[in-house]
Amino acid sequence: MHENKAFPSGSPPEYTAVTTNAPAAARSKWNPLGWPLWGKLLGVALVIGIIVGIIVGAVVGTKKHAYPNYSRLVYSIEDRYEGEEFFDNFDYFHDYDPAQGFVHYVPQATANSSQYNLTYATSTSAVLKVDTTDQNANTGRYSVRIVSKKQYHTGLFVFDVIHSPYGCSTWPALWLADPTYWPENGEIDVVEAVEQGNTGAQSTLHTKKGCTMDVKREQYGGVLANNCWNGTDDNAGCGVQGAPETYGEALNKNGGGIFAMELRDAGIRVWFFNRTNTPGDIASGNDSSPDPTTWGMPLADFPSTDCDISSHFRNQSIIANIDLCGSWAGSTGVYSEQYGCPGTCEEYVTSNATAFSEAYWEWADFRVYSAAS
Repeated sequence: MHENKAFPSGSPPEYTAVTTNAPAAARSKWNPLGWPLWGKLLGVALVIGIIVGIIVGAVVGTKKHAYPNYSRLVYSIEDRYEGEEFFDNFDYFHDYDPAQGFVHYVPQATANSSQYNLTYATSTSAVLKVDTTDQNANTGRYSVRIVSKKQYHTGLFVFDVIHSPYGCSTWPALWLADPTYWPENGEIDVVEAVEQGNTGAQSTLHTKKGCTMDVKREQYGGVLANNCWNGTDDNAGCGVQGAPETYGEALNKNGGGIFAMELRDAGIRVWFFNRTNTPGDIASGNDSSPDPTTWGMPLADFPSTDCDISSHFRNQSIIANIDLCGSWAGSTGVYSEQYGCPGTCEEYVTSNATAFSEAYWEWADFRVYSAAS
């Protein structure tokens, strides 16, 4: 029989008992059995903290890389706002300005009167402007704010902008909101700017609490803020900044452009197209089904990852206005320091009627498309 080298033959050596009652000082400090009670509790808490941290980190990491499915929806035309009846689709807001502007929003009869002619439409375009006749508007200058009679929960909205308003003290916007329940039902600023507007248009969401955008986004616009809740940063919202050619004199010199906004459960996206790169499926006169999945990266992307779109945005009316001064355009930091406008905003509005010659919107049309269910 061969010798087993793993288990030598012969009698085993004499067994000697080893005591386990070694002094505490002789035990390793890394051995929890030798720790005092407070140390054991601290160790357990540390282990639990590490495990929780790993789980939270995994959840946060997953959310950072999550992204909704913007798969194609089949859209068809639902409403057209165009032609001489353009303004018949809107109510004229004529109450005190909620944004504290130095402005009088006038009713339709005043806006359409031959004395002011602040809104008018032809077969090819619609115009909304600021008054340029009053040489002493010491309680605020006349302007217009229109609100669509119809409201929408979802859809694809296409706005063909021929001319955008600009100039010191102006605060124009083309946006959607529920005037009755704000901010509960949300606000979508498709196009917004102040003063000269030479830094480009902003697209912004304003919501109730619980809508943030510190997540993966696919857009080329610059992020201004990530918390959409109106209770943060003086209701700055979660904005995205467009390039200079998206607004003001630069946009107008290029013949305007098209802004498109998609509102769906997966998220909200805004595109801008100049006259040379407008997709054929939303070009003027085209009644085909638009397909945003073929349009490339949007200017602004507000995904549903950390914002339940369907619960934050309901009953959206299309709104357009030109405010004057107010909480944004009238602030010293913006009016005089950022844009270099003269005097105070209110003084400028009061006595510079002819300075508002460029303070008007002109649109070819608005189109709203709905998706097949």
